[in-house]
Amino acid sequence: MENWREISEDIVTSLLEDGSDPEILYEVEHHFVCEDFTKLEQAALAAFKLGYDVEEPAELELEDGEKIWSFDIVVEAELDVDVIMEDVDKLAQLAVECDVEYDGWGTYFQE
Repeated sequence: MENWREISEDIVTSLLEDGSDPEILYEVEHHFVCEDFTKLEQAALAAFKLGYDVEEPAELELEDGEKIWSFDIVVEAELDVDVIMEDVDKLAQLAVECDVEYDGWGTYFQE
């Protein structure tokens, strides 16, 4: 299992060091992937039932030509590791329960 806290600390620190505004809300995108569309769809439905804003699933082609399914969950959050980790912990656990992969999160630089 990934060390999501360490990864999250690195992302937040990098954004703040680059001058991103710490006082605004950010659109944080949490990524999920799975080769099995049915499992991915079940995970998306479970997240929706928990109150998350779930984006439409999409089929992606990997570098080796293999196809995989993905969807994102978008959450507005402060650029604060503890705040983001609340969702990361819930969503990573949801991924385990649904047998899909939680593929991390990202956001964009904001001035």
